Amino acid sequence: MMNLLRRLPLLLTAALLASSLARGGWDYEKKYTGPKTPTTDFSWHPDILPGYEARYVDQGESFDGPCRSTIVRRLAPGGSRKAYLYIHGFNDYFFQSEMGERFVDSGFNFYAVDLRRYGRSLEPWQYPFNVRNQREYFADIDSALVQIRRDGNTDITLSGHSTGGLTVSLFAAEKGARCGVNRVVTDSPFLEWNFSKAMRDVAIPFVAMFAPLAPDARIKQAHCDGYAYSLLKDHHGQWTYDTVWKMIYSPPVTLGWLHSINHAQSLLMKKASHITVPILVMHSSRKVEGCSWTPEFQKGDAVLDPAQLQQRGMKLGRQRQVSTITDGIHDLILSEPVPREAAYDTIFRFIRTH
Repeated sequence: MMNLLRRLPLLLTAALLASSLARGGWDYEKKYTGPKTPTTDFSWHPDILPGYEARYVDQGESFDGPCRSTIVRRLAPGGSRKAYLYIHGFNDYFFQSEMGERFVDSGFNFYAVDLRRYGRSLEPWQYPFNVRNQREYFADIDSALVQIRRDGNTDITLSGHSTGGLTVSLFAAEKGARCGVNRVVTDSPFLEWNFSKAMRDVAIPFVAMFAPLAPDARIKQAHCDGYAYSLLKDHHGQWTYDTVWKMIYSPPVTLGWLHSINHAQSLLMKKASHITVPILVMHSSRKVEGCSWTPEFQKGDAVLDPAQLQQRGMKLGRQRQVSTITDGIHDLILSEPVPREAAYDTIFRFIRTH
């Protein structure tokens, strides 16, 4: 996502589109030819993260076959009626066990969802991260909310990072007073493309226009590793995760994905006032340019433009708080210790206030 169509002029974008259409869809190195057998076991089982449990949710048939989402949870000892639900971003899954521990230690039941075609939910016949309409994820969120209420929770915070932040904001805007949560928290939500005005207003809508004709045609991303290296403990970060599920070099995205994001951003701005619950928008204090890692990658957002998030965030909802986290990276919860603590403090103060 960080480098999607980066600095491509309109003519080159059109040429890239034509090339994708000519190939007739995805260019698999090895195409899956086996059976598409849906998941049948939906019981709770020990998760890959120690201290957590998980279960699959059958999400029925989609455009590429049977699909599922995964609910991950860690319950507060002694019981609680407060829940925090986390939705990950693009090229991502829930791996940051520290987050759940922080909320459990603060008296919350913690839940996360691996959305369809991501992480724990990815099936062998699915192209990772693919989506044609951001509303597809509403069922994944609703399934988790049903489980959260079944567990006895009455105070629910819905949160999302990056594309997950866009999704939860759109979820609240589309459902309004029926959204079923008490508040929304977003961490660097993907409210706007990090490109020039010409790219945002002309090139991307032009490419997205062809999505209905060839939704599975792919657009390559630049071979950049700066953001991943800012996260991984083996390089300059503090985290360990599965680089098959959260890739160092993001795979090509489909035209369907491009159209879904562009449409969701536009729709959210049109329905921004329909968000009736309090919403928090957090973003970094600075934008980082470049492809290869430099020390600046540890102190700013290398994916989105914080100034754009500030501007669009101020339009969301009727009760909003837009907060700048000094020296935070794109995923603020994965930042260096000082900005990470500032992000957590901002979240907990927002929940106590609202």
